[in-house]
Amino acid sequence: MEENILDVQEAFELTERVISIRRVAKVVAGGKRFSFSALVAVGDMQGHVGIALGKAGEAPDAIRKAINKAKKNMITVPMRGTTIPHEIVVDFGASKLVLRPASEGTGVIAGGTVRAILELAGIKNILTKSLGSTNPVNLAKVTVKALSMLRTPSEVASIRGKEIKEILR
Repeated sequence: MEENILDVQEAFELTERVISIRRVAKVVAGGKRFSFSALVAVGDMQGHVGIALGKAGEAPDAIRKAINKAKKNMITVPMRGTTIPHEIVVDFGASKLVLRPASEGTGVIAGGTVRAILELAGIKNILTKSLGSTNPVNLAKVTVKALSMLRTPSEVASIRGKEIKEILR
């Protein structure tokens, strides 16, 4: 698995996008200690994307930590042209996400958090709908979970022990 991550980093130019930065507080005996939490997505626009949350005393440090973590947590997204192979509905925490393939020229119809991740993955035509919580961390995690659950027709055929023609009927 580690070899694969290194190959991805060397083969493609990775793009980073900060999805959200929040100031978080820890209550201690003398008052409050403030730090920053940064949610970052990293992708190569060629079907590889990763997200991570970094926490540090200063915002730039939190972003740097998140970028390094996201590079280690990259997944490969199966695509059919410029869209996804099939529709999928996924839950994560209180967030629910619906991803639907779209025809050429539709564009990325999605909210900010989901849009950032899909664009970094290289998906150009997709319809999405987020239901439930719109917390950026949960939306990012449900998006990556949905993308990792996608399967190509050849993968499904091999799992079921059938021909691709039988699957695509």
